[in-house]
Amino acid sequence: MRQFLLLPLYLFVLLLGAMPTAIASEQTQQEESYRILADILEDEQSRTRFIEQLRLMADGQSPEQSTRDVASEEEVPSLARQLASNTQNVAQELVQKVGEGLQAIWQIRSIVSDNGWLSTLSLLFSLSIVIATTLLLFWGLRLAARPLFARANLLAAPGRGPNLMLRRVVAVTVSTLLDVAIVLLAWVTGYVIALFVVGETGKMDVTESIFLNAFLLIEVFKVLIRTVFADKDDELRLLPMCRETAIYWETWLFRLSTIIGYGMLMIVPLINVTISPVLGQFVSIVVVIIAFLYALVVILQNRSPVRNQLMLMAGESNISLFRVSLGMLARSWHVLAILYFAILAIALLLRPEDALPMMLKATFQTIVAVGLGIAFTKVISHFIKKPLTIPEETRQSFPHLEDRLNAFVPTVFETLRIIIVVGVIAIILDAWSIFNLATWLGSDAGINTILTLLTVSAILITASLLWIGLASWIEHRLNPLASNREPSPREKTLLTVFRNAASIALVTVTIMVVLAEIGINIGPLLAGAGVLGLAIGFGAQKLVQDVITGVFIQMENGINAGDIITVAGMTGVVEKLTIRSLSLRDVSGTYHLIPFSSVDTVSNFMREYAYHLGVYGIAYREDIDEAISKLQDAFAELLEDPEQRENIIEDDLQVDGVVALNDSSVDIRVRIKTLPGKQFAVGRAYNRLVKQHLDRAGIEIPFPHMTMFFGQEKDGSSPAGALRLLADDGASHGNPAQPSDSTDAEQDSTK
Repeated sequence: MRQFLLLPLYLFVLLLGAMPTAIASEQTQQEESYRILADILEDEQSRTRFIEQLRLMADGQSPEQSTRDVASEEEVPSLARQLASNTQNVAQELVQKVGEGLQAIWQIRSIVSDNGWLSTLSLLFSLSIVIATTLLLFWGLRLAARPLFARANLLAAPGRGPNLMLRRVVAVTVSTLLDVAIVLLAWVTGYVIALFVVGETGKMDVTESIFLNAFLLIEVFKVLIRTVFADKDDELRLLPMCRETAIYWETWLFRLSTIIGYGMLMIVPLINVTISPVLGQFVSIVVVIIAFLYALVVILQNRSPVRNQLMLMAGESNISLFRVSLGMLARSWHVLAILYFAILAIALLLRPEDALPMMLKATFQTIVAVGLGIAFTKVISHFIKKPLTIPEETRQSFPHLEDRLNAFVPTVFETLRIIIVVGVIAIILDAWSIFNLATWLGSDAGINTILTLLTVSAILITASLLWIGLASWIEHRLNPLASNREPSPREKTLLTVFRNAASIALVTVTIMVVLAEIGINIGPLLAGAGVLGLAIGFGAQKLVQDVITGVFIQMENGINAGDIITVAGMTGVVEKLTIRSLSLRDVSGTYHLIPFSSVDTVSNFMREYAYHLGVYGIAYREDIDEAISKLQDAFAELLEDPEQRENIIEDDLQVDGVVALNDSSVDIRVRIKTLPGKQFAVGRAYNRLVKQHLDRAGIEIPFPHMTMFFGQEKDGSSPAGALRLLADDGASHGNPAQPSDSTDAEQDSTK
């Protein structure tokens, strides 16, 4: 690591050592070129070729172009060769610049004496007055504005009122604008001092203009740094870090920007103007090397702390895109930082006249894009985390509207956040001339892409809002609290089926319109869908039968949600109906999904009215009329129950009479007319009362039993049965027990 850090220093020493050789070689090359030119003019053939080359140059053509084209066709240099050639050219150019700079240092006395020491000192004195006045005013204004920054920090603090995110955005914006205003005020004051106080009135020396322009650019850049880190105002800080960390990085960036900015934008141009451009080049090389070494040391010292902080932020992020991006940045941030400063150093060394403004513009654009992206992302994250709430009256009318809005709005904000990230990346690429954003936006492709994205977004948002409105309206119609009435089963069924069909139609139409907007011809798709539908119709006839049967059942009002039906051999309550199937819950709680193609007969217990049909058996010895009387008494008591009374339509018990003479019972059938679906509860209550009344009257309800008897005499008497009872002890020893004296002639045993 130490060798890597000392590598630029070694290079600098080598450049210093090569300086005298470079100067000597330059003088030798000039002498040799004169000698070659004399030889060319002396030789007739060479002189003719030289004249032809001059004429080609007069026509705007390079005399070496044809030779170079032929050479390029014959041999294309490899990437390694090109890299070696470019590196060699860079090294030679740096050696030449260092040599010329050191030579200018040796000749500085003669250069300054030629321009005049007095004029130089006068320029420096006037410049020092402008510098001192501008900087003192700038520092004084910042000190006077310190209470305003403190108030902005209090405005953005939590616990100062509602709308924390809005207050923080306003506070950061106001503080940034105030900081920029202080810089502009000091800059304008410096111009006033330079024009009307120092030197000739109304005229400004170029050195003063150089300083003021450098002051404006560098201090505005420092304003951005203060906006991001805000070392004195914790609530205005854009990046999540403690005050000590913010102070460290802000101080480091201030030092680096001061070294590079004032060194390249003020000191080097001043040397170019007052002393020598060659010496200015040499000073620029020294400034760049110092700045690069300083940045390299700081980056390597903070490699692990910054990586740990970024990994911690990645672990706390709830967004997968940010989590992955922060994780990748944590592992490679130091490489990107070193690459950035290396590119900056090389650009400053090779093109010092326009490299720094270009790098400052690109860096400024990158920082602004990232800062605005972070700010907008935080605002969007705030709205995502804060759910929408609707008034209580609206929630009662539309119970699921709030849930739908809280599912739709975050999705829109997530999409907007992705668009912001893509936009930030595009602006960064444009800043570093990798991608020309303005040209792309002005081109047909860019305009068409933007319009297509806006149109597709509008279509998707409109479709989503239509679905939310449709689903909420259906929910409102099915909500008894909203309409002050219980929706009918038919209304529930039709609205549920309509919601399913509308969702399918809306999704299909939305997809087709979106495909048409992005440039896909949907005509062949529709034709292909028709052919595919025909093939599916032949290959999936059951599916078609499901849909057609379901449509006709709904048209005939055969089944509604909540009905008790019997279909496909199963009985239960209908929970859900679609265009191809129904969901059934039986009495044991089992859920059945039955396609309509399996439905051949529908038995609905919920149409207009129903009957409890009861068949009650009595013994053959009982009086039928007395039994019917007790059944009517049980019905009369049932009518006295207010809970069951409202479920019974007719007050008379329909007695159908004796319907069967079975092996052991006489069956009497009765019917009770009830509301649809209430026959089961009424029947259970009536069966309970029938049992009680028949028991109190001594009327036997037959049950399966068997009578045993041992023959019968001719006169009808039954003889006594001889039974042998085997005792446990006797049976265990093989001794039969003694027969009993007598037994009953007839014993009943119940099975």
